[in-house]
Amino acid sequence: MRIAALGLSHESNTYAPVPATLTRWLAVPPLEGDDLVAGYGTSQATMAGYLEVDEPGVEVVPLVFTHLTPMAAITDEAFEVMLGRLLELLAEQGPWDGVLLALHGAAVAEGHRDADGEIIRRVRALVGDEVPIGVSLDMHANVSAAMVSGATSLNTYMTNPHLDPRPRARQTADIIIGTIRGEVRPTMALEMPPLAINILRQGTEDAPMRELVALAHEQAARPGVLSVSVAEGFPYADVEEMGMAMVAVTDDDPGLAREIVGILAAAAWGVREEMVGDGVDIDEALLRAAASERHPVVLLDVGDNVGGGSPGDSTHVLAAAQRLGIPGLFHALCDPEAVAVCHDAGPGATVDLLAGGKTDRLHGDPVPIRGTVRVLSDGKFEDPTPTHGGFRFFDMGRSALVLTEDDHQVLLTSLPMGNTSRQQLVTVGLDPTAQPIIVAKGVHSPRGAFEPIASEMIWTNSGGCTSADLGTLEYRHRRRPMFPFEPDTTYGPTPGETP
Repeated sequence: MRIAALGLSHESNTYAPVPATLTRWLAVPPLEGDDLVAGYGTSQATMAGYLEVDEPGVEVVPLVFTHLTPMAAITDEAFEVMLGRLLELLAEQGPWDGVLLALHGAAVAEGHRDADGEIIRRVRALVGDEVPIGVSLDMHANVSAAMVSGATSLNTYMTNPHLDPRPRARQTADIIIGTIRGEVRPTMALEMPPLAINILRQGTEDAPMRELVALAHEQAARPGVLSVSVAEGFPYADVEEMGMAMVAVTDDDPGLAREIVGILAAAAWGVREEMVGDGVDIDEALLRAAASERHPVVLLDVGDNVGGGSPGDSTHVLAAAQRLGIPGLFHALCDPEAVAVCHDAGPGATVDLLAGGKTDRLHGDPVPIRGTVRVLSDGKFEDPTPTHGGFRFFDMGRSALVLTEDDHQVLLTSLPMGNTSRQQLVTVGLDPTAQPIIVAKGVHSPRGAFEPIASEMIWTNSGGCTSADLGTLEYRHRRRPMFPFEPDTTYGPTPGETP
């Protein structure tokens, strides 16, 4: 039994200022064959779940995986080139008994708003209708009917922060192996209630998602059920499929699959008011953090959530700290120009910089900082502990740590990177527990790393293309009506009607 493992993963923020061009994709080259195993085999990412299969008579062949930090839509050139390589290897090394795809589920290309659906469609066209295709998606997938109809079995992560990509991918692999052997016959159902959940309410350890995930696990334990998923959706992609989705995979029982997704969708709709959220004003958050007697306090810079497509150079929080005279921030900023100045100056040098705020005005203006270059780094580090998305190897590009005269630790990077690992601080000589205030660019992705050490985590209502205020986004393609945008939206059977 030969099964191909491959994937193309991107979370596309259609409001972000930086497009996902071919140059950007090739700057982080796709991993193929043995390099793919080396890069992901010991991680907790989706591809690791596929690669861990070790059964007699089963060979999972690592073909290629390509992943790019979230940003704006994929250009058509990049989409065709990167997908073309996947299809080329799939054709050259076939035939296949099965295919395992590692996708995100919220990819948007200029010419294909449902880019993941298009990837699945082309893979299906290549391998034929008889070859089972398993797909594992991020929990922020905007799941479409095209994705479900093209796949044999499809699931999503069930934790946010995402700590379970590997076991969820292994579940998909086991279903595909069972399908090839004739042991199961997967049937799927998809339900898409007209409901968008605010990013601040998407933590699976918090209500209301905690209870929805628990209900999904209860349904998954029923006889004849192979997999159950609740996708939270990605609200920063202006596509028709944007919003929550429920997927059930059963063993040749379409009625049971429909029943389960209906139960979950009704439960989500019943708590829709709890899915509306807002953050804390930046000044209020900083003053609260400064007054705290326990450290570190972690401020989540929601508007500059790199994991959601923001550029990583927002200065709103740092500028407010300077204005308020609040010291003690650890703050990362993507600014390759400032990094170059620091590397030219060398360790111990005093530098005057205009840092950050160079992508657009939405994410703030450059802030003046004067300080000492403490550490220069190539930006590569490793974290073997569970991290958001299961990644183990990180690269923030050439970097520089500057201790400013007003007592901030500013980490300047050449590549945008969310703060999802404490090793990011350790690698430049900082003790995360000793920082009074840590500014983390993210929403839930930093929680796995920093919640264990934080005295408090505060979601700031910072501006940017990942703002928690969804009312600032102009949608042209989403479904209408949809809650919470149209508060009077109705859903489900009318009174007296059988569900």
